Amino acid sequence: MALDQYQEEEEGMSFLDHLEALRWHLLRSVSAILILSVAAFLAKSFVFGVVILGPSKVDFVTYRWLCEVSDYVGLPALCIDELPFTIQSRQMTGQFTMHMTSSFVVGFIAAFPFVFWEVWRFISPGLYDQERNAARGAVFFVSLLFFMGAAFGYYILSPLSINFLSNYQLDPSILNEFDITSYISTLTMLVLASAIMFQLPVVVYFLAMSGLVTSGMLKSYRRHAIVVILVLSAIITPPDVISQILIAMPILVLYEAGIQIAKRLERKRARKRAEEEIDDAL
Repeated sequence: MALDQYQEEEEGMSFLDHLEALRWHLLRSVSAILILSVAAFLAKSFVFGVVILGPSKVDFVTYRWLCEVSDYVGLPALCIDELPFTIQSRQMTGQFTMHMTSSFVVGFIAAFPFVFWEVWRFISPGLYDQERNAARGAVFFVSLLFFMGAAFGYYILSPLSINFLSNYQLDPSILNEFDITSYISTLTMLVLASAIMFQLPVVVYFLAMSGLVTSGMLKSYRRHAIVVILVLSAIITPPDVISQILIAMPILVLYEAGIQIAKRLERKRARKRAEEEIDDAL
């Protein structure tokens, strides 16, 4: 069915019809997540051995890259060739529960573009044509930023955080033996938090498009935004300065990108007003 035809049908629907449409959008989204979660559950050796437990092994791609960089610049401290910790399961149902949970998280991440597309299909008919045209490509850009954030959290933030926590000791007699629940929860939080925080340009775009924020407002609150970003970075990362800076820097870059997006929208809006004034004068 063409999108225009779908939007025309949506516009003539009653409240109960909208609820029915929402139910089907949710059912399709949940079905996609469940299908991909089952696939992840069945691919246990790859999902756990390669993906989830990857940052806990010294042959992980990030650690290898850091060792190559350390050899190139002559700083041996950059090379991470040891992770002094073991992962254990201290509960009888721990491994099975984490298998289920991890499969669902992997399924959700893999299905995110489809889920957001379903959400967008439900929301877009309620927008004006101008708003719908301005938000064209939203599914692509939101999905792109989501995967960029997830990749940043998985390949950069998680390995460095795991390295810091595994080497942190109050006393040499205390061994780091992490529970599988704690390990997966930390990894999931870092990946999903990065994926969500990378949506900042999209949020700024829609707020600027609706007139709720301006580039001047974003500039005036830049110092406040830096403090908020640093606080959020401290909350979602381990208590080491390096990890906090690593997640704060891209968020600050995205905030500056949001300012440029708001400026572009304002210039576009000003040109349109000028053209309308010229047309009215003629």
